[in-house]
Amino acid sequence: MITSSDITVEELKERLNKGETPVIIDVREDWEYQEANIAGAKNIPLGALPNQLEDLEDLKDQEVIVQCRSGARSANAKAFLQQQGFKNVRNLLGGILAYQG
Repeated sequence: MITSSDITVEELKERLNKGETPVIIDVREDWEYQEANIAGAKNIPLGALPNQLEDLEDLKDQEVIVQCRSGARSANAKAFLQQQGFKNVRNLLGGILAYQG
């Protein structure tokens, strides 16, 4: 489900080009991340996310952008993080495929 809190590839690229450094969490598997990733993205595979929550505690009130290959896994990650009290989680629409496209 797309919501107004999600972020487009164009918006993210524009922000990165301006020198912004948003918190980006890539929820793909390690091998996928090694093939291609967005500079500065932290790789936490979706299945490992529950075990990494303590490391992300400081981000609960910050904007966090989640991304994957196409946007499906990151939509699940967004929902999970919101359930854990994260206030500003945004899903990268279209994922790395759209970002590279």
